[in-house]
Amino acid sequence: MKILFDVAYLYYLPHFTPVLDELKAQGTELGIVFHSEPPATIKTQLASLAEIHIINEDDLVSFYITQNPDWIVFGHAAEIAEQLNSHCKTALILHGLGPKSAYYNASSSPIQYRFVESEHRTQTLQQLYPGKTFVTTGYTKLDPLVNGTSEHIDLANKGLVPGKKTILYSPTFYPSTIEKFPKNWPEQFSDYNILIKPHYLSLIKSAYKKQRELFEHWKNYPNVYLASPEEQSLLPFMATADLMISETSSALFEFMALNKPVIVGHFLKLRVGYWGFLKYRLQKRLSDDYRLFKEIGTNINHYHELKEAVENNLRNPKLFEQQRLKYIEQIVGTVDGHCSKRVAKFLLNN
Repeated sequence: MKILFDVAYLYYLPHFTPVLDELKAQGTELGIVFHSEPPATIKTQLASLAEIHIINEDDLVSFYITQNPDWIVFGHAAEIAEQLNSHCKTALILHGLGPKSAYYNASSSPIQYRFVESEHRTQTLQQLYPGKTFVTTGYTKLDPLVNGTSEHIDLANKGLVPGKKTILYSPTFYPSTIEKFPKNWPEQFSDYNILIKPHYLSLIKSAYKKQRELFEHWKNYPNVYLASPEEQSLLPFMATADLMISETSSALFEFMALNKPVIVGHFLKLRVGYWGFLKYRLQKRLSDDYRLFKEIGTNINHYHELKEAVENNLRNPKLFEQQRLKYIEQIVGTVDGHCSKRVAKFLLNN
């Protein structure tokens, strides 16, 4: 059997690699298809796992038809699936958990099968798209963390202090809190290690140049480590950190699944098109899952509330624990380290 994985962006990889590992163990012929040249270190890491292809988006359809795979697995709502479904089967492992409405809208694409994290979300999607096929498997990305195969950040090697509590700041690219943080904020948190893991798009898109300038400034502080673009997986950062700060990002749900405290920042830098009476555009980007952020951790509306929130949660890490445990099952699904096995089994048996 031949299975290809479509990697439009590097941040899809952590969702795919646990499945690739399972399929490799079964002797499956595997291919990873990048839309642009990935970093050399990434190619080297993946070389023993699958054949690497770099294919321009305009050439994807003809490439896939020529390859004649049994399956193509996508990480986004790929419209090209409509041209491919008569040649092979197509599946979706979406690159996140929500809460943007795109999580649900992704199933309007012509991809035939979708692997879903929880039974609750499968039921919701099935009601929205009764003609589609959904398979409940759990969240593949977390398997290495649960199984203990994910690496930790070597704090001492990064110039940080292993004895200190470690904060993970993992902002999304938009809408983001990045521009609302003071330039000297690491100085105000000098008692802590700070890991900054930006979204991949913040690091590569010209629109986010100002964000990169702030990251480069912050990394000069002795208590800060800034992830490089090659460090595309959030897993080692989540494994190492005691607490996570972000916006309404699906990464918070991932960290929540480890039953660690999260802080949700609502002091966002908005484009002009989202100001005032146009703020409805922002709400349109979000699904009903947005309300869950109010319950899984400390929500703050201004940066000046952050220090107290961090100190309070690190002193009392069981704050919001009952809510976290409740929503782990509802949003993330079964966290048992076998989600990728279930995906691999379905692909191989169908």
